[in-house]
Amino acid sequence: MSFENPTREEIKKLLEGAGNIAVVGLSDNPERTSHMVAQAMQARGYRIIPVNPNAEEILGERCYPSLSAIPEPVDIVNVFRRSEHTPPVAEEAVKIGAKVLWLQLGIASDEAARIAQEGGLTVIMDRCIKVEDAVLRPNRSS
Repeated sequence: MSFENPTREEIKKLLEGAGNIAVVGLSDNPERTSHMVAQAMQARGYRIIPVNPNAEEILGERCYPSLSAIPEPVDIVNVFRRSEHTPPVAEEAVKIGAKVLWLQLGIASDEAARIAQEGGLTVIMDRCIKVEDAVLRPNRSS
């Protein structure tokens, strides 16, 4: 069976209900796409939780080395890692009880999708969370 992203209306509801967004692979380099996207989401009122074992703080938030190290609930796991590195992220997202596994634009993995879906998560692949939020929730601000 081929993968299909949720409908735009379903994605809008997921974003409306999201509080904490863990960003796996968030770079502390302001010129990297992950940094720009996370910064934009933070400016729109979302709580960003950086996951990067090589940094202590990004965007004013404490960094965690892994999803499992985050001491609070995570709604969306937003992934900026190459496709082949996403299945272990999906496993960890299931383990921590996240609601959504979101693979950014250009990232897709049938294996990660299967792991996450079998674990009860909604999966979104090859879509930019910043673009989706701007299109579906144009009036949102912090």
